[in-house]
Amino acid sequence: MPTMWQRDLDADRTKLTSWLQRQLPRATDVTITDLVAPQTSGFSNETLLFDLTYSENGRTHRRPLVVRIEPMGEKVFPEYDLGLQFRTMQMLAATDVPVPRVYWIEERDRSVLGGAFYVMGQVRGRVPTDQPPYHAGGWMTEASPAERAAIWWGGVETLAKIHRLDYRALGFEFLEHPELGKTPLDWQIAYYRRYLIWAARGRPQPTAERALDWLLRHQPSDEPTVLSWGDARIGNIIFDGTTPAAVLDWEMVTLGSPEMDLGWSIFLDRHHSEGLEVPRLEGFPSYEETVARYETLTGHRVRYLHYYQVFAGFRFAVIMARIAQQMVIYGVMDEAGGREFEINNTVTRLLDKLLPAGS
Repeated sequence: MPTMWQRDLDADRTKLTSWLQRQLPRATDVTITDLVAPQTSGFSNETLLFDLTYSENGRTHRRPLVVRIEPMGEKVFPEYDLGLQFRTMQMLAATDVPVPRVYWIEERDRSVLGGAFYVMGQVRGRVPTDQPPYHAGGWMTEASPAERAAIWWGGVETLAKIHRLDYRALGFEFLEHPELGKTPLDWQIAYYRRYLIWAARGRPQPTAERALDWLLRHQPSDEPTVLSWGDARIGNIIFDGTTPAAVLDWEMVTLGSPEMDLGWSIFLDRHHSEGLEVPRLEGFPSYEETVARYETLTGHRVRYLHYYQVFAGFRFAVIMARIAQQMVIYGVMDEAGGREFEINNTVTRLLDKLLPAGS
């Protein structure tokens, strides 16, 4: 979903070139070429792509780079911590989880690009599309069944790699929030409960509210804690062929049950097929096969998958409510249409199907 504002790329090039010169004090002939703002940039972030060339010690260097900028205007999330995303990828660089190389971050000087931003390396490859959802269109529809299976398994294996990490040894204790409750699930529910209040702005959210009530009544308490990607799905992985080359979008990184990521990845895949009333593409392994493979890779026995699919649907429904409001603010929908979309969309309808009757 493209952003609702247009950047002045000529002005951005001038300011960013000057900023990069300060990051490379020994370099000369610092030049930005092929600066573009991809139309896949969404409401929750903004992205610029460019090539950087410069000379240093008699040699010419060229780096294809990406700039991720904090969202302008109305935000999807109540808070947006670019430093968290940058630091997460920096800390994961020494692990077997593939992430882009991060170079520099600017959190103070908002005069450069209008907000905080960081710079990372481009990773060549393809990402399963959200626009259109990959079961309904895009390059995945042209892949062979064997290629689709390999891509799906690559996503499962990547998730297992993340969950096998020792988050304490890596220094991720800063993600702990004991002030929000006794368990990581307590912390997450507390966060999204506040998020729902902020996004709802006093208006009823029937499906999300019903889901929250069910989640509170059926909350597991005896679970392991792992580093949780947060937005775990193949649509956030760059694939080199069928091999994961880079894991993207760490804005929802947290600590939690390993099943929270697994439930999210399955719910998102269901949304891109069942939620849109289109069949899953041939070659995609079943969810039962997915769980079995995940258990083999991690040694974790999956017990609460339905719970975490409902939790995924609840979280996504809250996000969709906020996106609906943005669509009204930016003139994509009128007030009546936006309000209807806020409470009745592909996410809330799928979530409603997952909730037991009468809950």
